[in-house]
Amino acid sequence: MKTHDFYFDLPQELIAQTPIERRDASRLLVLDKESGEWQHQHFFDLPAFLHPGDCLIMNDSRVLPARLLGHRLPGGGACEVLLLIDRGNKTWECLVRPGKKMRVGAKVSFGDGQLTAEVVEELPGGNRLVKFNYEGIFLEVLERLGKMPLPPYIKEELQDKERYQTVYSRVNGSAAAPTAGLHFTRELMDKIEAMGVKIGYVTLHVGLGTFRPVKEDEITDHEMHSEYCVIPQETADLINETKKNGGRVICVGTTSCRTLESWAAEDGTMKASAGWTNIYIYPGYRFKVLDALITNFHLPESTLIMLVSALAGREHVLAAYEEAVKERYRFFSFGDAMFIR
Repeated sequence: MKTHDFYFDLPQELIAQTPIERRDASRLLVLDKESGEWQHQHFFDLPAFLHPGDCLIMNDSRVLPARLLGHRLPGGGACEVLLLIDRGNKTWECLVRPGKKMRVGAKVSFGDGQLTAEVVEELPGGNRLVKFNYEGIFLEVLERLGKMPLPPYIKEELQDKERYQTVYSRVNGSAAAPTAGLHFTRELMDKIEAMGVKIGYVTLHVGLGTFRPVKEDEITDHEMHSEYCVIPQETADLINETKKNGGRVICVGTTSCRTLESWAAEDGTMKASAGWTNIYIYPGYRFKVLDALITNFHLPESTLIMLVSALAGREHVLAAYEEAVKERYRFFSFGDAMFIR
């Protein structure tokens, strides 16, 4: 199967640059994965499509304000460091700019010296290991000095950092938001639980590889990025109980989906798990545990549109995307949502 098989034409003006005022007022395209039929709804209508005994699985990872703007020492030019993975001992794997000026030994200052850093190693592929020096707690320093690492297609400055966090985020570690969850409010979650739908949590720390385009012609030649994820015992128990009682396991976002499918047994049962996953889901994949998916609209030719095509069929997905473009839906991270059932 070719990468170009997952292309669709998207007018630039449909790429949402800012979040809408009310999280759950975004639009919702409900897609039947068997028939390909769709309905136009709003996200606050979601409870109408859920049943008592279903469970929603959400990714509770929290985005780090991981984009640091500083200058090179002594007296050098501007630079940017983007935190990717905590490697321990105050050292992070990072993306840096300008790469040519940020070789081993390069020193950087942020926030008038509140935070300093040194490049200690160049990694294959161009990332750097950067060791930081600071007083106090690193997360508090980041909250003061860091900016949200918004996707490259968002050009607007984010006014409120919390709008790039889900209302249930609690475990720091992501370089990008699990965006399907951005539509939920606490009130909507309370309403869903009151109708007998259980909510469980997994953690997958989203990496920037989620935005990496597939450059190979054949989709099977693409090398998938790795991300760290955790399934707590209580979530594994909830999924097993839901399946046993005939309910649906509905993942909120592709990150929750990839977490469950990475660790599910062939019969769809779950147990508490933790580790790195580079699972790559594309048409032909047989889902072991997921029954339905809440997700945003994804980039053309991306691994994420391949994942939703594995669930609902490429033709159904591309037809639904064509309808969404025609109806002027908002696309990508701050855009509208789909419920594939």
